[in-house]
Amino acid sequence: MPELPEVEALKDFLAEHLAGHEIVRVLPVAVSVLKTYDPPPSAVEGREVTAVHRYGKFLALETGGGPYFVTHLARAGWLQWRDPLPGGPPRPGKGPLAMRVALETGAGFDLTEAGTQKRLAVYVVTDPAQVPGIARLGPDPLADDFDEARLAALLSGERRRLKGALRDQSLISGVGNAYSDEILHAARMSPFKPAGSLTEEEIARLYRALRSTLTDAVERSRGIAAGRLKAEKKSGLRVHGRTGEACPVCGDTIREVSFSDSSLQYCPTCQTGGKPLADRRLSRLLK
Repeated sequence: MPELPEVEALKDFLAEHLAGHEIVRVLPVAVSVLKTYDPPPSAVEGREVTAVHRYGKFLALETGGGPYFVTHLARAGWLQWRDPLPGGPPRPGKGPLAMRVALETGAGFDLTEAGTQKRLAVYVVTDPAQVPGIARLGPDPLADDFDEARLAALLSGERRRLKGALRDQSLISGVGNAYSDEILHAARMSPFKPAGSLTEEEIARLYRALRSTLTDAVERSRGIAAGRLKAEKKSGLRVHGRTGEACPVCGDTIREVSFSDSSLQYCPTCQTGGKPLADRRLSRLLK
């Protein structure tokens, strides 16, 4: 799933390629992608893109005098820039194409989604706050006013584990499965540690890891073409998705805990005092 750093890079890429250009056609290909109907997608046609914004993992195209075109790429969605766009209207079918947006220049972008779980979402709204997912967002961890005290206040009284708290978009926006693993590895903390139990020193350590991990990932992604961002994300990850490999810090073997629809990765030496975490799904398989 694209997370804050990739969506931030997409925002910068689209601002460079869309701002000042007119949207001439919006062509929904998959019915499931469109989550709003009034105003219709055609309401952005004939309008100039004046700015591109990021809200957590959401992208929003602002049009002059018109509505916003907002998208969330979900787990398997992506934005593919095309210059020029293929000729002729796209054909509905079983392929990954969900929506096409065309500019007056002949360029534009496709929104695509792999797999069978269709969660890619597009909203056309007069105000981004009308999108339920945006209205529920917590603070942006890279905002200027997001400091240690803000993080401490957010985690105070939290009963969940750190992994779950960091992924909660209503608590902190933009962090998902991959970067929560990376942040906790950098902070040398167990993903199962109760979020509300952190000391002042641990809050400071988690804050530094949160800001540095996301900032470094944004810098790595900046200036990279949209089509290469997925590969850049994977190459920069130190523990997430690297089960069985050596930890780049201590050399221990990276372990995994599996859930019904996701998994987390961690280093026992760096994060859990050398003790592997219980993987209940694996335990059931061994019985």
